Amino acid sequence: MSDNEINDQVFIEKFKEAMLVIYKQNPGKWYNYKQVFRRVYQDPFNEDLSKYLENYSEKELKYLCIDVLEGLAKEGVLEDGMKGKFRILPTKRYVYGKLEFNYQGAAFVFDTENNLPIFLVKNKTHNALRGDTIKVSAYPSYSPDKAEGELIEVIERNKKEFSGRIQISEKFAFLSSDNNKYGIDIFIPLNKLNGAKNGQKAVAKITRWEIDDKNPIGEITQVLGNAGENNTEMNSLLVEYGFPLFFPSEVEDEADQIKEEITASEIKKRKDYRGITTFTIDPVDAKDFDDALSIRFLPNGNYEIGIHIADVSHYVKEGSALEEEAYFRATSVYLVDRVIPMLPEKLSNKVCSLRPGEDKLCYAAIFEMDNNAKVVSEWFGRTVIHSDRRFTYEEAQQVIETGEGDLKEEIKLMHSLAQKMRQERFSHGAITFDKVEVKFKLDENGMPVDVYLKENKDSNKLIEEFMLLANKKVAAFVGQKLSEEKGHEQTFVYRIHDKPVPEKLENFSFFAAKFGHKIKINSEKAIAQSLNQLMKDIKGKREENVLEQLAIRTMAKAVYTTQNIGHYGLAFDFYTHFTSPIRRYPDVMVHRLLTHYLNNGKSVEREGLEERCKHSTDMEIKASEAERSSVKFKQAQYLMGREGEIFDGMISGVTEWGLYVELVDSKCEGLIRVRDLKDDYYDLDEANYCLVGRRTNRRFQLGDPVRVKLKSADLLKKQIDFIMWDFNSADNADVKERRVSKKKDKPRGFAKPATKKGKRRR
Repeated sequence: MSDNEINDQVFIEKFKEAMLVIYKQNPGKWYNYKQVFRRVYQDPFNEDLSKYLENYSEKELKYLCIDVLEGLAKEGVLEDGMKGKFRILPTKRYVYGKLEFNYQGAAFVFDTENNLPIFLVKNKTHNALRGDTIKVSAYPSYSPDKAEGELIEVIERNKKEFSGRIQISEKFAFLSSDNNKYGIDIFIPLNKLNGAKNGQKAVAKITRWEIDDKNPIGEITQVLGNAGENNTEMNSLLVEYGFPLFFPSEVEDEADQIKEEITASEIKKRKDYRGITTFTIDPVDAKDFDDALSIRFLPNGNYEIGIHIADVSHYVKEGSALEEEAYFRATSVYLVDRVIPMLPEKLSNKVCSLRPGEDKLCYAAIFEMDNNAKVVSEWFGRTVIHSDRRFTYEEAQQVIETGEGDLKEEIKLMHSLAQKMRQERFSHGAITFDKVEVKFKLDENGMPVDVYLKENKDSNKLIEEFMLLANKKVAAFVGQKLSEEKGHEQTFVYRIHDKPVPEKLENFSFFAAKFGHKIKINSEKAIAQSLNQLMKDIKGKREENVLEQLAIRTMAKAVYTTQNIGHYGLAFDFYTHFTSPIRRYPDVMVHRLLTHYLNNGKSVEREGLEERCKHSTDMEIKASEAERSSVKFKQAQYLMGREGEIFDGMISGVTEWGLYVELVDSKCEGLIRVRDLKDDYYDLDEANYCLVGRRTNRRFQLGDPVRVKLKSADLLKKQIDFIMWDFNSADNADVKERRVSKKKDKPRGFAKPATKKGKRRR
């Protein structure tokens, strides 16, 4: 027999099958004949094949391997690539979905049919961006957890408009996107600049972008103004996160046509609460009052408490331009110096806003409660109210603290009930994070002149508890009571919060122990009790902010969905968002669903509702990111011109590229880059949240107090850079000089290779 001839057809088929298994188990991977042969020869497919292998020489088998691979390529089973490599051809099963990235940066789409992610081979996203709807050709999957595939086409761009800075040259122009997540430059023909000047901020709309084009082509649709100016930068970040700056004309026209007067016929359809004591409590600068409380003392010694919510769904009709715009925005956005409302001002600040001294239409949850804050009975439906008094949180707080002021008996009673409800929640395993909120005092030009900290006081907690009660009871009414009465689940919109990941909890427990705090993680109730106790124990201590931030990171993110699993953080089996329809679209959906079920409607279709929940969650995340971005801009603005000043701070984040430091007084956060830690080479120790010097073994750990000098405050990048004061000050120049002189015979460029703890960093 010649070296390349093997005539045993049974063996050849078995050999071919063994080779195909290797390719199928590694879809998207390229292997040459040597790589495949080595796997088959050293790890036989089965015992029968092993017996056959003994009958042939290694050389004969290698020739067979080549013949089989070439044959499979001719049959269209394998794809013949460069340098003699082959891979399994993708199946003709296509998956459509939104391009996403995991925390490691790997690109994928989620295959809902098989409930697993499909990762793009070698992260080849071409020019597809996060959130784009794409078409992927999926490989056969031999893994229960994930599969691989190839990007075939971008079906729909998630984002078509980008804000950024214009750069104009003699023959062309580019708009460089502000958002680092995208990092694209849009080519702008000079005849499409629409008045934009070099260096200005503008908005560009993409007009052409083929899948293999490196840069898209676009045109300027709006000039925002000069880079660095407050209004320009605020509008720029709104555009960057996908929030429109103006309402479309048809939406404004629809809003303008809504009449503020309430007809007698409409009042007859509702419970009339205009004669019942009613009031609102809101921030001092609030303009949209979407919730009010009513209170009535009952003859039996109990209390009737009403939570009245602006009846937005009465004015915003399904299928209207107002409805579509509200769904698209999904939420109001609260930047440092402005609010971008979900609804036009006519609705948000006038028609729907529960202003004092005016009749208003509401959707209400009415409860009879006893002196122990137990709900005796409940009613849900539409009301009409007349608010007697508008309190700010500060005014209500003064009544609580002094026992004097308008409606003092009502506020004191509701404060007492709220405290009891709060205590009850915690006894059932609720978790609280009373995070301090950073606020800026702005001058008439929007420039920050001071920073102050805002804490939740009893007046805030009073409102919070009654809103939680309404949200919980509405969700339980539909998800539990009605579902049991109907004999099957009634589709509804829930606000859910999953349990924390055990691994994250273990890591957090280990880190908290370094500060002397013990976290019990053996049961859900123990976890809640431990975390609540921790929040009390660290109050006012140096590790307070760090441990609170880490504790929050261990928690899952709350989302909107039709699939109820309860709310872990609040310890509620049923929870929804019912109380803020002026600023949250899911609340509008909840009002409509509640109306439908109160009118004996059948359970609604889940699919369309779930899509709206997903969109609402996505927009909520974008709004939070925009709000954080506006804070970062104001922080940079606040420190601008103070380069060289020394500040006390605390390490608030540790990464391989540097240390994030939060200043003690202003809570402004900036970065000390690793390259600016010039006394040593530093490696990241992820497990212990620290950077460790290789030579000095010096450690910079999360929570450590540090003294820093402001290096720069960049408004355009919304970025603050610090340098470590003790290693960069003139006072320590002689120390650095001595260190260098002692090491002249061993240049720093020849440092030891990085250990497994992290990459080599300077």
